[in-house]
Amino acid sequence: MIDDRDRKILDILQRDAATPVTDIAEKVSLSISACSRRIQKLEESGYIARRIVVLDREKSGVPTTVYALVKTAHHADDWIEEFRRAISDIPEIVEAHRLTGHYDYILKVVLPRVEHYDVVYRRLVKRVELFDVSASISMETLKQGFAVPVDYAE
Repeated sequence: MIDDRDRKILDILQRDAATPVTDIAEKVSLSISACSRRIQKLEESGYIARRIVVLDREKSGVPTTVYALVKTAHHADDWIEEFRRAISDIPEIVEAHRLTGHYDYILKVVLPRVEHYDVVYRRLVKRVELFDVSASISMETLKQGFAVPVDYAE
């Protein structure tokens, strides 16, 4: 069970994991050692899954985002595992979600330019059979973030 201080610590760390413990401790009114122990407990209990660095996509050479909507005629577990392996081997596919509704999956693909989508598409369809793929190019990012609400954490 976590309390409001823990939630505040989680909120601070997910916005910037490099925030010094001294700053976090001050913001949540704890001693540095008590704050450090809480962070360690949050890591051990799985609230903090990992700490990562978020790269600037422009500087990394992949400023373009394409969302690929995928339909498949296959829904067996072995096909899903094959699909999972195929998308895991393509670094440009940075997110994948199984959906309800008209399409089965949505893939977030980051690219150096829109023309590179065909390269990624060909790699994917060589690995796994798909019924239909429809792609949409992101024109503008209106909101982007990795922080999740901490109010629901128990």
